[in-house]
Amino acid sequence: MIEVFLLAFALSMDAFAVSIGLGAKYPQRKRTLAMLCAVYFGVFQGLMPLIGYLLGRGVVGWFADYAPWVACGLLVLIGGKMIAESFSEDIGDDIAQVTHRVLFILAIATSIDAMAAGFSLTLLSVSAVVACLLIGVTTFVMSWAGVYVGARSGVWLEHKAELLGGVVLVLIGVRILLI
Repeated sequence: MIEVFLLAFALSMDAFAVSIGLGAKYPQRKRTLAMLCAVYFGVFQGLMPLIGYLLGRGVVGWFADYAPWVACGLLVLIGGKMIAESFSEDIGDDIAQVTHRVLFILAIATSIDAMAAGFSLTLLSVSAVVACLLIGVTTFVMSWAGVYVGARSGVWLEHKAELLGGVVLVLIGVRILLI
């Protein structure tokens, strides 16, 4: 179960980093923005791993012997991508105005990784629904908090959060191979 908590934390870091950037750019709207980010990111981060899990359940029988390697590879790739992105520019710089459409696109963009990570849920001895709820709730809380952190302190924590999330995903991927 500790893997699920770590996975939820790591997957929420993308949304947390984006929320920090948005909070830093729009500190005057932090209350509304915090709730919108929390709902959009939390819902998508909770649903996408479930989709990945269901797709993984459908194909895991075909290559059961290789499933741990595939899960490890996916998590290492996702984690590596997050680590690389932690050294790139701020996401908030490209956003002129926060609308529902923008939040919808950002929610999808930050949760695509979660869909791929959902495949690893097929290898953990935990209910996929419980895991996805935990991921969604964790992301909800982290996104809400991220807006307030960004509004208060700017973007200095944005890249560090993404770097931490990437490292945790890589470590979970390696741990799957060692189980």
